[in-house]
Amino acid sequence: MSTALLPASVRLVLRAPDPGLRIAGAPVDPTDPVVVRLVADLAATMRRSPGCVGLAAPQIGVPVHVFVVDVTGHPKTVTCHGFLALCNARVVDASQWRPGREGCLSVPDLTGDVRRARRVVVAGELPGSGDTVNVRTDAYEARALQHELDHCSGLLFLDRVRDAAAVHSRKVFLPDMASTNSPVHAGSPIGV
Repeated sequence: MSTALLPASVRLVLRAPDPGLRIAGAPVDPTDPVVVRLVADLAATMRRSPGCVGLAAPQIGVPVHVFVVDVTGHPKTVTCHGFLALCNARVVDASQWRPGREGCLSVPDLTGDVRRARRVVVAGELPGSGDTVNVRTDAYEARALQHELDHCSGLLFLDRVRDAAAVHSRKVFLPDMASTNSPVHAGSPIGV
């Protein structure tokens, strides 16, 4: 049976300190139907998690270099390319470094002040076709892309904070998703 005929699955999101979050993602063949299915599962899981704007394969226990991002409708968004799914992506240009607050589904109780480039160009391959694309973006979308790229390298935003004073207890929590029988863990945060 073709994986394209199967509905996307909402997957369990790993939480720190799960060692799976520390494994750098391996490169993938973006035309592989298994990778296309993985992207569908990442999208379904991201969309099932209120406030989530990105999710990387290592966050669901799959150590490969694949992620999805969609900042559509987020109040901090300036430039928006809509739904993005990229394989084997990398930053090819970065400028205008600034601190900003980040959260993460895999670190649900904390946020942190992370210095990232405000403008980036990210090169990657599209799942399905394997076409190479360059995404030129800024502001919140640039931050989200860099955050997901870190996950693909086995890093969490906590690895990027300057010191303990830049880590904060989360002040806003969303409804407990466990009561909806969601495979996504309870207390999914707002943010990246």
